[in-house]
Amino acid sequence: MLKTQSVTKSDKLADVLYDIRGPVLSEAYRLEAQGMTVQHLNIGNPAPFGFSASEAVRQSIAHHLKEAQGYCESKGILPAREAIQHHYQQQGIKISSIEDIYIGNGVSELIVISMQALLNSGDEVLIPAPDYPLWTAAVRLSGGTPVHYRCDERADWQPDVADIRRKIGRRTRGIVIINPNNPTGSLYSQPLLEEIIELATRHRLIILGDEIYDQVIYDDHPFVSVGLLCKESLCLLFNGLSKNYRACGYRAGWMVLCGNTAGIDDYQEGLNMLSNMRLCSNVPSQFAIAVALQQPNEIRSLVAPGGRLYQQRETALRLLADIEGLSCVMPRATFYLFPRLDQERFNLTSDIQFAFDLLRQAHILVVQGSGFNCPDREHFRMVFLPTVQELEHSFTKLQAFLKSYRQHDHTTY
Repeated sequence: MLKTQSVTKSDKLADVLYDIRGPVLSEAYRLEAQGMTVQHLNIGNPAPFGFSASEAVRQSIAHHLKEAQGYCESKGILPAREAIQHHYQQQGIKISSIEDIYIGNGVSELIVISMQALLNSGDEVLIPAPDYPLWTAAVRLSGGTPVHYRCDERADWQPDVADIRRKIGRRTRGIVIINPNNPTGSLYSQPLLEEIIELATRHRLIILGDEIYDQVIYDDHPFVSVGLLCKESLCLLFNGLSKNYRACGYRAGWMVLCGNTAGIDDYQEGLNMLSNMRLCSNVPSQFAIAVALQQPNEIRSLVAPGGRLYQQRETALRLLADIEGLSCVMPRATFYLFPRLDQERFNLTSDIQFAFDLLRQAHILVVQGSGFNCPDREHFRMVFLPTVQELEHSFTKLQAFLKSYRQHDHTTY
């Protein structure tokens, strides 16, 4: 008789979370396997809601499939990197060399590579709270320590610069800026970014700018790239096709090094080594990059008044305002709402329990705020990607659920 072998996961995963695809989603799959219909409001994936990449982007991939059968250079094909360089130069952001551009299987892979190449055990990286949780996970998996700085809900979720200043220590290596912000939809002003960059310059910290939603912006609010303002600090910018170009599944992201790139040869050697180890990112989708960056982007019409995303944001905010016990800062960008629940009204002690209860009783899937390293347990994130009619249906069910909802003291998930 064979003995049972116990195989445990690595200790490095002990504090790693990615609850966007976590236990609540697993429960949703279980319910769907039983024949129930679940409204997926948990993830910013435009395609299932009818948002498509442009025909030109799709055709470019199809046209170049024969050329994409072999490995390419580890940093990416030259036409794509040249298009990325030109794209940033048009914004006034100088990239010294084409060798400072890396293409990855989405931005996620490049975030992990940037942290693995940078951090020694115990090094610290400042990350916003709430954050996109991959940043926190990547720091931990790289042996570093994530230190979360406060974003203030009362100030439209803007970063608290005083809190950043207090949390800079002798082991701090960099500051992550997620702008526009996921999960809050906040958009940062130039003076605020300049304050953060001044701190980074004074303490010789790297700026890591996650700008994946830089074109999903409403009401003509201006977007300023942190790469435009970084002159004396090294800046890493992260972007890609997934959100602005509605092409999440193509997994085409990029990382560029800009700002003060003097003295980074050793760090870049580490980036090159890690890039070489994964051979290259998927080649077919790289042929979409130049086409996407060189043509007018349809996202502008989607976020303008009368556009589908604009109308859905307005509808979601209007419907949410009618639900007692919920409040929400208006998102200036992205696809997300990050509502606050009235803790006393709902006897709220666990946001993950709330997410499970909402799923099981109303068949609506959202992500609890703690999944984004939010310090309280009163928030959740939901997308407003469904059509206006679908949003109306979902909010009707949410309102009915919350009308009588009181959280029990014991957990059931």
